[in-house]
Order: sequence, then structure tokens, then C-alpha cells
Amino acid sequence: MASPKSRRRDGKPGRALGLILVIAVAMAAVMFGTGHKTPRLGIDLAGGTSVTLTATSKDPKAVNASNMAIATNIINERVNAFGVSEAQVQTQGNNTIVVSIPRGENNQNAADQIGKTARLYFRPVLAEAASGTAATASPSPTASSSPKAAGSSPSANASATATTAATASATASSTAQGDAVNKALEAASASAKPTAGASGSAAAASGAASAPASAAAGAPASSAVSGTVPAGLDTAFSKLDCSKSAQRVDHQTSPTANAIACSQDPTSGVWYKYALGPVAVDGKDVSKAAATYDTSSGNGWMVVLSFNSHGSKAFATTTGNLAKQTTPQNEFAIVLDGQVVSSPYVSSAITGGQAQITGSFTQSDAQNLADVLSFGALPLDFTQSSVTTVSASLGGDQLSVGLIAGGVGLLLVIIYLLFYYRMLGVIAVGSLLLTAILNYEAMVLLGPLMGFTLSLPGIAGAIIAIGITADSFVVFFERLRDELREGKGLRRAVHDGWHRARHTILTSDFVTFLAAAVIYTVSIGDVKGFAFTLGLTTIIDVLAVFLFTKPVVSLVSSRRFFLDGHPWSGVDPRRLGVRKTRSPLGRRASRGASTDAKEA
Repeated sequence: MASPKSRRRDGKPGRALGLILVIAVAMAAVMFGTGHKTPRLGIDLAGGTSVTLTATSKDPKAVNASNMAIATNIINERVNAFGVSEAQVQTQGNNTIVVSIPRGENNQNAADQIGKTARLYFRPVLAEAASGTAATASPSPTASSSPKAAGSSPSANASATATTAATASATASSTAQGDAVNKALEAASASAKPTAGASGSAAAASGAASAPASAAAGAPASSAVSGTVPAGLDTAFSKLDCSKSAQRVDHQTSPTANAIACSQDPTSGVWYKYALGPVAVDGKDVSKAAATYDTSSGNGWMVVLSFNSHGSKAFATTTGNLAKQTTPQNEFAIVLDGQVVSSPYVSSAITGGQAQITGSFTQSDAQNLADVLSFGALPLDFTQSSVTTVSASLGGDQLSVGLIAGGVGLLLVIIYLLFYYRMLGVIAVGSLLLTAILNYEAMVLLGPLMGFTLSLPGIAGAIIAIGITADSFVVFFERLRDELREGKGLRRAVHDGWHRARHTILTSDFVTFLAAAVIYTVSIGDVKGFAFTLGLTTIIDVLAVFLFTKPVVSLVSSRRFFLDGHPWSGVDPRRLGVRKTRSPLGRRASRGASTDAKEA
């Protein structure tokens, strides 16, 4: 027999209905009030590029939450610097960063650049030579400026607007860097020999090594070397062919060791190879870099650098050493992931914590170089685990197919509910529609709130949720029918059936939510979207069943249509096989609580 407290609770289903309707209306009001009326679509639906970066380090302890957070912030700044709107940079798992770049003019450029953000170094140039041919070369995405283009040789000068020089004393590390650079330059200068095709005085005057005529003609010119390759690096340098993509990898083995690297002139397409000394300044010491148009001196677009106190000392020491050398040993190479982005020459020591890189830059070249210098140094190394590019048309097709699949699934469930449960099925359809509305509102609002994007796997999770919600109705309705088959009145059957069904519903939804939470925790990429959507729809299913389906059934159970067991009500005694048919369900139930008590 139902307790009086339970009956009082069941006797006020309007409160639950009012609560769920208030929630739905409030969410709709926030949607229209903020102007967010559609959910954010993922790359696979809206089109764009998705890059998955995996952190690697020789020290396993370096891949930690702190360094991952720093790397995420730097990459986010770097992507935003390209003017990409609504790009998302998210940490997934312990060592993965996923960058989603919506469709647009800059998405491919940004995708190329964010994969080149692991290590940024300033290294002195010891020797250089043309490598490969112009005819077979392809534009390099990392060559933001050409150190060898005619008339565009970048130079580094003291800033006219330099701030007060850093007053911190030189640290042991910066002194060690200066000594290493000095030794490398002295060793290279001591063994330097005149080289055909490169005039020392001319190169020093212009600040650029002359490219051999054979290189301009498209023939290999690796034999014409300007400067001297240090011992131990000559074999690797001579074998390096930068025109072959397989050889354009990061050859830097250690910051304190010499290295070789490649660069390409985007104007002529000629590849150049470099022999470089130990790292003089780490990219982490660059505090700021900006592209500026210089109208006073006629230099055009240039890049202005600012260093922290440590970087200021190291850069002053390095440029002082370089200024004493002849071309190309008066150049320093800006090396990003083993590729030379630029190699400006130095005419005097640069102090004051600021420097300018000038040359025949376009605005785009200067901005790209500034972005590399500002956001290039990360605390970890990253490799591109996957790069996925989806066109807008393909994304639209996938969205249409996903919506059609969801619509077909929903239609089949509605047909089944109406055919099998009759008017109870109508209540279930209303619950499904309310669930769909709440899901849509939640997906729209979670976009600006926490960056949620609806992807194709997310749509799959929503489609599965249709079956989960329908399963909750089936459990409740079948429990209700079982109570009627035992001869109970309709009101009593609704009460007892619900109290027995809700435990099963909660258990089922909890298992689904737990599975979604586990998948979300251990997965990366689009699988997370599937898990998140599945968990979200499961929570909304619980709200809809408890605050809408059950209260509505309680309300209609007092209507004569259901009390009399109409054939289309879904509780017809004859269809249910009820044996106790001495009187209709309505008459037994209409006697009130005393009749229900006798039957109990």
C-alpha cells in the first residue's frame, strides 16, 4: 500500500512539469539574448583543419601538466596571431594537444606553422652554400624571409628606440655560451681559405654571401662554400642536399654542439645549407617580437626584437663576437625546428635588450618572422600525430547525412512507440521532443561557455541517446503494465510501477554515463566529442523522465479515457491480459484510496 507521503508527492506533478518547462524556456531566452542560436560545428562538419600534436621529451618528467599548459597557451597565441577566428587549442590526455582551425584563408598556413613550434635557437653561421636546384625546389612554409634573395639580405642592428640596457650581470650560462661561440668562430676563421664564388669584402659590405652562378642556373652548387665547415661536420655538410625533403629534418643533436640546417629562398626557389655553431641565444629569451613599418630610415617592414635580461646579455656577447668576423661568419641564423628562418648579418655589438631585423620584407614575411620569434619556443618537443583537412562542402554533406540518420532513427522510434503504446506512446513522443529541445539548447550554450563543438561523432552520440531515452520509457511503461496485470488500479499501478522502474532507469543511465566518462577521459580527438555528447544526453534523459514523463503519466491517469481502459489508451485490460475484469480499471481506481488499500 502506498504511503500517504508518497501519495502527496504523486499528487502534485505540476511542480515537476513547471520546473522542466522553466529550465527549457530560460535556456531558450539565454540563446536568443546572447545571439547564439546554432551550435558550433566541428572541423568535420564545418570544414577546416585539425592538427594533433603529441609531446615528446627525453626526460619523461618534463611532460607534465605545467609544461603542457604553457605549450597550449603559446600555441593558442600563435594560432591567433594568424588572424584565425574561433580556432581552438585544447589539451587532451597527458601529452596531446589538438588544434582545430575553422575553414578560412589562413587555416593551411596556420596548420603548417603550429607544427613548427618546438625549438627556436639563435646560432652563429660558420659556413653556407647553395644546395640543390631552383627548378626542383618547392616553397618552404618555414622560410618567412629569404636570407639570400638579391637585395633582401636581412641585417640586425641596434634599435634606435632601445630601452635602458639590462643591468643584470652576465650569468655563468651566458658566459659559457659566449665562449662556445667565440671558440667556434675562431676555429672556423683559423682554417678559412678563399672560396671561389664568394668575395669576402663584397659579402661583408652587402651583408650577404653571393650565390654561385650555377645555383641561379638551376644546377647543383653545393661545391661553392662560403666560410669554413668545422672539422667533424664536413662530411655531413657535404652530403646534405636540401632540395630533397627527406633530408630537410632537424639535424640539431645538442644546443652545445655544431649543427647543419637548410633554408630556401622563396623568390628563386634555391635551397641553401648551413654549418652552424653552438646555440648562442635560446628562443625562450625572446620576450617580444613585432613587425613594424619603418618610414624614417626607408627600411620598410622590419622585425623588432626584445629580450629578457638573460637574453640581452647573451645576445650582446654573441653579436659582439659576430661583428668581428667576415661574411658569412658575421651572420646569426634564426633556427626553428632545424630550419633556418632567417640569417641576418651583424655590423656591431647590439646592446640594450632590443634589436631590429631589416631587409626587403613584405608585410606577410615580417609578420610571419615576428610570430615565429614571439611564439616559437615551447617547453616541449611536439610531433604531428595527425593532420586532417576537410573542405566546407564535404563537411556540409556529412552534416546533412548525420541529420538524416538522426531523423530516420527518431522517426522509427516514434512509429514503434505509437504502435505499441498508443496514447502512452504520445506522451513518450512528447518527452522525446522535449529531450531534443533541451539537448539542442545545451549544445548551443556550451559552445561559447566552454568551447563545445558538435562533430560527426557527437551526432552519433546524440543518435544513440534516442535509443537510451526510448529505453527509459519502455522500462517505465512495462512496469506500469505489469502492475495492471496484477489487478491493481491505474493510479496505484502508476505509483508502484514508477517506484520499481526508476531504480532500473537510474542504473541503466548511470552505466551509460560512466562509460561515456571513461571514454572521454582516456580518448583523444573526435572520440571525445562522441563521449561528451553521449554523457550530456544521458543526463538530460534523466531530467526528462523524472520531470516530464512521470508527472504527465500521473496527470493523465486520473482522466476517464485512461481510467476506463480505452482500447487506444495503451492500458486496455483486454490487450494486457488482465484476468480480474469484474469492473473496468476506472471504476476500481475511482473509488479512491480506500479501494486501492483493499486491493493491496
